[in-house]
Amino acid sequence: MVRTLDEDGTVDPWRRRSRRTRRQMPLWQELPLLLIVAFCLAVLIRTFLLQAFFIPSGSMEDTLLVGDRVLVNKVVYDVRDPVRGEVVVFRGTDRWAPQVDEQPDPGFLDKLGRTVGDLVGVSRPGEKDFIKRVIGLPGDRVRCCDAQGRVLVNGIPLNEPYVVRDSPLDVPPNPRECRSRRFEEVVVPPGQIFVMGDHRLVSQDARCQGPVPIENVVGRAFTVVWPSSRWSSLSVPETFKDVSGPPAASTGAPPPVRPVTPDGGVVPLVPITAALSVLARSGRCRPAGQRRLLT
Repeated sequence: MVRTLDEDGTVDPWRRRSRRTRRQMPLWQELPLLLIVAFCLAVLIRTFLLQAFFIPSGSMEDTLLVGDRVLVNKVVYDVRDPVRGEVVVFRGTDRWAPQVDEQPDPGFLDKLGRTVGDLVGVSRPGEKDFIKRVIGLPGDRVRCCDAQGRVLVNGIPLNEPYVVRDSPLDVPPNPRECRSRRFEEVVVPPGQIFVMGDHRLVSQDARCQGPVPIENVVGRAFTVVWPSSRWSSLSVPETFKDVSGPPAASTGAPPPVRPVTPDGGVVPLVPITAALSVLARSGRCRPAGQRRLLT
């Protein structure tokens, strides 16, 4: 065995200490630390990347049922625009937001429980969030119906197998109600989208409440995660591939500039600091857990 000696011939005490075996942290200390780290990671993921939403109504049946939980990608629309056929979560405008009764002021423990529940995704915050399917993009012309009772986008009829219960054709159209299937042609304004629920018989959507600003979109719902028997992805239906886009000038804005690599490809990943900066500028940096969606 080779020993390292100091100039005076003694063993270096620092080296002696470094050879000592490190003491492991007791389980009763390590477990709380791991739980705190896991909690912080979950909060960061829910705040900046993904968010769980609770479906309380039947406006998206049979695609989404009451009690389903969906995951929403909150960063996808920071790098691209919404696409026809995607299911999106958005904040309702004043026209969309329903009147709610004022709740009595909760006590401190109740507020604390709601805050923690919001962070870990087990509570139902009272924010006015909605979930619908994108039917029209800025500049699109949307109307209903053709001879077969189908919705038309830019003159192309949509074959919508996901619409199990449609609105009746014999009810006269009313721009203030969503009871009728028929509605006059709408040209989607720049910077907005035209959204509709899959259960057209009960859905309160853009037919009577108007288009939604893209800046109000929280993110794209991309999968059903609960209950486990309904695990599935929320993909774009094939029928939307047949719809041609409106002229580029009708959007009212130049196409967004996308980051590219030296070889001309789209940058697949961005540093986390840059991503957080983008989210901060977009106003989406807010604590978020599971949300209750409205019709």
